[in-house]
Order: sequence, then structure tokens, then C-alpha cells
Amino acid sequence: MIDLYSWPTPNGHKLHIMLEETGLNYTVHAVNISEGEQFDPFFLSISPNNRIPAMVDSDGPDGKSFSLFESGAMLIYLAEKSGQLLPTEAGTRYKVLQWLMFQMGGIGPMFGQSNHFINYAPEKISYAMNRYKNECIRLYNVMETQLGDEEYMAGDYSIADIAIYPWAMNWKRRELPLDNYPNLKRWLDAVAARAAVEKGMKVLADRRRNTDKSGLSDKEREILFGKTQFEKH
Repeated sequence: MIDLYSWPTPNGHKLHIMLEETGLNYTVHAVNISEGEQFDPFFLSISPNNRIPAMVDSDGPDGKSFSLFESGAMLIYLAEKSGQLLPTEAGTRYKVLQWLMFQMGGIGPMFGQSNHFINYAPEKISYAMNRYKNECIRLYNVMETQLGDEEYMAGDYSIADIAIYPWAMNWKRRELPLDNYPNLKRWLDAVAARAAVEKGMKVLADRRRNTDKSGLSDKEREILFGKTQFEKH
């Protein structure tokens, strides 16, 4: 049994989708990051970086309980545990992993900063907004080109698509219409149509408010973006 500690963010939805795709038994435990539950001592014991998601597999390596954090590592672990969505042949395996790393090192950080400065920053900083929006455009162009050659990010549907989709689908929050990205739109529609993706995106969805800068309380803003992040817990 997988115990998943999560919240309905793009990184959380990666694991929700993956667990639905693989059919592994799991129980989800909500970690409300707006209320500071990511700083709970138990959660920190399995996720020392105080970020969701994290998980505990009661039947881990050698049959022992095993905990893991970092969503990319978790996707690889679950793919190997289930024998699904990550090829074993070296060439295709590394092709999938490179696009997974593309999400972890590029899409996640850049899209996240763009979202922050457009939707959450207490003041509009044109340089920051333009800097990260332009980087989002660059990354969308990379995906558009790749998806002109492949049906999915690395050929067949894989953990690379699962990692990228929850970030790429929120294009409206980055003020990037899809008119210039027909291949990306085709891919987004194809991934969204998968039954496991639809189920995964609904996990904990009722627990999160659709907030922007104006919808956050001072306490929530402090927990998410303030000095609380930098205190020792």
C-alpha cells in the first residue's frame, strides 16, 4: 500500500495521475500547504524539503517500509515498481528520463515563477513578469517542436507526459493562449482524455480554493511565501 501525502498542485497531480495509471493501491492524505501542514514533524520526517508530494510504501525494497520525496524520483520509483510507463530498453528509457528532467529542471521552476509573479506577487514587477513569461514561451516552443515529431513527449505515453501535463495545462494562468501551439494543444487534449488522468486530476481537487493574490489571507501568504519558509522546523 502506498500512503501518498499530497495537495492538488501540479506536483501533487503528477502522483495522483501516476497512481491511477498504474493501478497501485494507495491512500491519499491531504497536506494543506496554505495552513502550514507541510511543516508538521511527521511530514518533515518523510519530506525534509517541506514540499509535497511525499509517500510511504509499506511494501518497499526488500519488503520493508520505504519513504520517498521529490516527485520526479517518485514517478521513477512507481514506474519501476509497477513495470509501467518507463521503458527498460536503454535508448528509449533515457529518452523518457531526459524529458522528465526537462520538466523538473525547466518547466516546474519557470512556470512556477511565472505563476507567482503574475498571480501572487504583492506588486507587479514588469521585469520579473516578462522574464518568466518569455521563458515559458521558450519552453512551450520546445514542446511544440518535439510534439510535431512525436505523438507524446518521448514517443509513447510515459512518466514524461505525466510530469509535464499538470504544469502545461494551466496555460491561462501564464497568459499564454494556445493558438500558436497546435501540436501542444493536440497533446494536451489527448492526455486529458485518458481516464486515469481525469481521475487523477480530481484527487483532492475539492480541497483547494482557486486563489490569486486577492484571495489569500495574510496568514496564508506568510506561510506560502514569507519568512515561515526560512525558519528551521
